[in-house]
Amino acid sequence: MLCRIHTYDIATGERTLVHTSTSVHFEAPNWTAGDMLVLNGDGLLWALPADGAGEPRRIPLDGVPELNNDHVLAPGHETIFLSANDGHLYEAPIRGGAARRITSDDRRHFLHGVSPDGTTLAYVGVDRPDWSTASLLTVRTDGSGTVRVTQPGGVDDGPEYTPDGAWLYFNTERFSPGHAQIARIRPDGAGVEQLTFDERVNWFPHFAPDGRHALYLSYPPGTQGHPAGLPVELRLVEDGDWRAARTVVTLRGGQGTVNVNSWSPDSARFAYVDYPAPV
Repeated sequence: MLCRIHTYDIATGERTLVHTSTSVHFEAPNWTAGDMLVLNGDGLLWALPADGAGEPRRIPLDGVPELNNDHVLAPGHETIFLSANDGHLYEAPIRGGAARRITSDDRRHFLHGVSPDGTTLAYVGVDRPDWSTASLLTVRTDGSGTVRVTQPGGVDDGPEYTPDGAWLYFNTERFSPGHAQIARIRPDGAGVEQLTFDERVNWFPHFAPDGRHALYLSYPPGTQGHPAGLPVELRLVEDGDWRAARTVVTLRGGQGTVNVNSWSPDSARFAYVDYPAPV
């Protein structure tokens, strides 16, 4: 499948094509302080210069199974937290090396957020092979102190901390079954609040480091889950006004486009992946 990695400048609206691939199925860019993009592709982790002046380079990892597309950078960007297809969470050096497994319980863990102080991870936990049990949990990066933030039954996903650590933003079907919308909740499970109310299906809220902007993925009405290969929109939120979100990119994509936070450290740009249909 053809995939293309882009960056978008929120001040100018300029889109930059960083890399095109037909050999590796790249997904879910993070953006490091060293102006590198980190992506997963074919179960591996890759680094790519954000300015397009270079080819993807595999990041060698030891002691971690095949990866999925849920990975987040630790504060300082020296290490990266990863979800693997064995259902567990890991930590590894961003330049490669030995990975450390964090989780040990039986549920499947899908990582999406790390607290600003780097001590706690937010993830989606699935206790049985039934996505109706998906709920939000947190765990300390040493594997201790699991906290259940939401109860099963809401089909929650994509939890990510705000830059000040005060909230987890996420997408959920608990307000309208079968119809994901963006919401927020305190990390202790208090104060849940719905933020988007339109007919579209909204996923994966991501805050810029300065907290002034947020980005999310918007699917066509009626979409179930977060599939690939659909006409989707990337919507930009300014100064917390979620009702006034505006579409800044339309593309063919979905799964893999912005599953994780892809904002640049200076909050000026974000990265994303699209998957044009074969000609």
